[in-house]
Amino acid sequence: MMIHCKSGSTEMALQEDGRLVEYAAERNQARGLVGSFFKGRVVNVLPGMQAAFVDIGQKKNAFLYIDDVLHPHLERQPKVKPLISELLQPGQDMIVQVVKDAIGNKGPRVTTHYSLPGRWLVYMPSAAYVAVSKKIIDEEKRQRLKAIGEQLRQEEEGLILRTVAELEELGAIELDLSLLRKQWAAILEKSRSYAAPALLHQDLSMVQRLMRDVYSPETDEIIMDCAKRAEEVAEFLEMMLPGSPCPIKIHDKDIPLFEFYGVQSQLEKDFQRKLWLPGGGYLVWDQTEALTVIDVNTGKYTGGNSLEETVFQTNLEAAAEMARLIRLRDTGGIIIIDFIDMDRDEHRDAVLDKLHSCMQGDRTQHHILGWTRLGLLEMTRKRIREESAASGMD
Repeated sequence: MMIHCKSGSTEMALQEDGRLVEYAAERNQARGLVGSFFKGRVVNVLPGMQAAFVDIGQKKNAFLYIDDVLHPHLERQPKVKPLISELLQPGQDMIVQVVKDAIGNKGPRVTTHYSLPGRWLVYMPSAAYVAVSKKIIDEEKRQRLKAIGEQLRQEEEGLILRTVAELEELGAIELDLSLLRKQWAAILEKSRSYAAPALLHQDLSMVQRLMRDVYSPETDEIIMDCAKRAEEVAEFLEMMLPGSPCPIKIHDKDIPLFEFYGVQSQLEKDFQRKLWLPGGGYLVWDQTEALTVIDVNTGKYTGGNSLEETVFQTNLEAAAEMARLIRLRDTGGIIIIDFIDMDRDEHRDAVLDKLHSCMQGDRTQHHILGWTRLGLLEMTRKRIREESAASGMD
């Protein structure tokens, strides 16, 4: 993990096995709102859209959809969805949480399905269920975490045990839950004393989120070029993981951090429209407001013994590389991939499996929907923030 601190912003680059897989930039005075809680006031209720607009004190009113007003547990929701005007009235005050930043002409999207992420679990004050990360496949481990969640949960609380909790002990998980309950109590207390619109709780900074969600003291190294910020990160890590080693290295060489480790040149290459694959094929990456289209081409690749084999190997290489690039570029929305046509079903299946396996490291919610009738591969990926990667390149 490399963290570059500039006068007005912070940049983060994450490398795995020497390859760049994540990049983000955050302006110090313009942090995103995702995860933050507000006391808002309903401005408009639109039954035709089954939505409402809520004033949370930002430039644009927030959008609240009917599904985000109903109970977070699907089994607790009515079989026939009511009109939103039966649930909300103009002038009504309510606590909402931002789930998607304002993007383009759209204001932020908010929900009443509250969640507070911790190191080992996600706390949902009123969800009334326990879930375990889908990335934990071992059934015995899943059952152990499910039992811990049920043991710790109170009344209407909901808990999601995170992937990093797979081998964690009960005591650490219980401590994490206790801290999250205190956070929620503080939010409720502020909501009783603040007038709408008001900020009740702001989510962690980009660097703190990275530490909370990704950092592992057993495998990760942190390199920073600001001693003061490094002290803040060390304090946060000690609070989150008491007693764990804190391998923060201070980069004090004359050559800038990103330049020294080759990050800047990688970013310049990986954000081009045309991207060469290691074997000689290439991708063409086109982004519109509605979707992203990725086209795969054989280019200079001549490694196969036949045309079908050449196509197959190029597509396999492309699947692995575009999984990395989708994560790095934080591509969201609908993604259409035009792989080179393959004649054999087993080759198509293998390429699909390759994409699935290479996307496993992506922490952002995504769904690979499969092949369309036209032979295109369709997937979706959740986008909750403005695309920081491109904006951070200036």
